[in-house]
Amino acid sequence: MKPCGSFAPLDLKLGKKVNEGKTKEVYELPDIPGCVLMQSKDQITAGNAARKDRMEGKAAISNATTSCVFQLLQEAGIRTAFVRKQSDTAFIATHCEMIPIEWVCRRIATGSFLKRNPGVKEGYRFYPPKIEMFYKDDANNDPQWSEEQIIEAKFCFAGLTIGQTEVDIMSRSTQAIFEILEKSWQPQNCTLVDLKIEFGVNVLTKEIVLADVIDNDSWRLWPSGDRSQQKDKQSYRDLKEVTPEALQMVKRNFEWVAERVQLLLKTKSQGRVVVLMGSPSDLTHCEKIKKACATFGIPCELRVTSAHKGPDETLRIKAEYEGDGIPTVFVAVAGRSNGLGPVMSGNTAYPVVNCPPLSADWGTQDVWSSLRLPSGLGCPTTLSPEGAAQFAAQIFGLNNHLVWAKLRANMLNTWISLKQADKRLRECTL
Repeated sequence: MKPCGSFAPLDLKLGKKVNEGKTKEVYELPDIPGCVLMQSKDQITAGNAARKDRMEGKAAISNATTSCVFQLLQEAGIRTAFVRKQSDTAFIATHCEMIPIEWVCRRIATGSFLKRNPGVKEGYRFYPPKIEMFYKDDANNDPQWSEEQIIEAKFCFAGLTIGQTEVDIMSRSTQAIFEILEKSWQPQNCTLVDLKIEFGVNVLTKEIVLADVIDNDSWRLWPSGDRSQQKDKQSYRDLKEVTPEALQMVKRNFEWVAERVQLLLKTKSQGRVVVLMGSPSDLTHCEKIKKACATFGIPCELRVTSAHKGPDETLRIKAEYEGDGIPTVFVAVAGRSNGLGPVMSGNTAYPVVNCPPLSADWGTQDVWSSLRLPSGLGCPTTLSPEGAAQFAAQIFGLNNHLVWAKLRANMLNTWISLKQADKRLRECTL
């Protein structure tokens, strides 16, 4: 995996300015159809620019943070507009027509939520995280909107009308994105309190994608869950007076985040899947398991051993993988009478899952050797090679946020596919 700070600058020709916000500018790229350049500014604002200051170096800090976060989400499987980091202060993104709604996801009640909900104490935790929407309208201080208001606005961007399906997709995506980032910060003992994101419609594919930026202006981040240690833009909002010394303190907070956000792309946790097949004739079945493991970033090794014909060798192989300290999930692939999974399960404390390659003629009889186990064995059975890989990923995901992120994004993408299929079917029926 390439570090998010690495890039090979291209000699880009800038087109006209598409948009300009408080902290960034967006330019067309004539030589890269369908893409734009997102250029950050050395500017920090609060209260819809009621407070505004120049912070030297903020553009590079924000760009580094955004590039890491989007790389993490994209590699997990979240659809984003991010293409690549172009320079210290800019990145290339697919051209999107932005949907003027800020989606906010909260785990802990703080900030404006407390003002809008008197009686709720700071620190109240939301299970599941709470989703709120705000219409981007600086003149009216970005009023909170309901789903019904968004739908009734009848927005249309890049030819896509924003209806119930699209609102549901953005809502589900917001929660998944928050949970992935929340999980990713936990190994660093940092609490992601809340998150603000925006979506756009890709002008070429007409699909909704995560767009804009996610930098230190976009969230509240409390090391050790302690608000007094906050490292986000709230430290700027809370200033009674903006002095050069105070701005330096805020800048140090932003630099702290930019340094540590790179660690979101790494994990100290190791893991592997070892597939044991009773016969080389099962190789095609096992290759499917290995391919599915790769989608979760999990190394997978294939071995041939028979618990019936060579139990001593099976146990020797087991001991080989137990002895190097790498967390391992064993997958037993054996048809006919499956002794491999039960023997492994009875002789190791590591997880074992059966994934028998059942044949059409004897499959209904053979499966019972995987399902009816002696007492004292915990060896589940799945008939799907992809299911066996997912089972292993769910185990490793408990301690590996990168694997967990792929699982979470996969859940989201499956849900979105079903939602879109239902919409297409209803449109055809109607």
